[in-house]
Amino acid sequence: MELVNGRPADCAGRLEKEIRCYDLLDSLGIDFRRIDHEAAMTMEACEEIDRVLDAVICKNLLLCNRQCTEFYLLMLPGDKHFKTSVLSKEIGSSRLSFAAPEYMEKFLDPGSVSVLGLMNDRENHVQLLMDEDVLKGEYIGCHPCINTSSLRLRTADLMEKILPAVHHEPRIVTLPQE
Repeated sequence: MELVNGRPADCAGRLEKEIRCYDLLDSLGIDFRRIDHEAAMTMEACEEIDRVLDAVICKNLLLCNRQCTEFYLLMLPGDKHFKTSVLSKEIGSSRLSFAAPEYMEKFLDPGSVSVLGLMNDRENHVQLLMDEDVLKGEYIGCHPCINTSSLRLRTADLMEKILPAVHHEPRIVTLPQE
């Protein structure tokens, strides 16, 4: 795995949703680093990627309330665990659970759950929840809506440029380390 600057020089064979992520970052003038790799299906698989990126790799979880009327994208450090009951109490939403895959497809785009997928949630169906520990590092790692590439972004760029551009304001939560 090699850390490279910016988007691929040749996007042939890349999925449109990945290219849209690069287009968004480029349109906002955001410098980023990229690693292409085998599909990362687990947090364990992300550990090596994490070392090369030298960034906080986040778990991104799409959650919903029991009635499936409120949806949340939770970002937390990859090594942090949480209890839905604690988060439910903090945000005042009853009985949080993992949202069904069809909601991910409907709101964020099919594929890998990523903060960059919020660019597809134009009607703001999904509230972004960020654990405060995500904000402690200078860099954050995320997928460009696919799990075969990972990006290193400045945390400040995410907060000050990307999220405003995609019209999502994060709610910062405090999840205890288990």
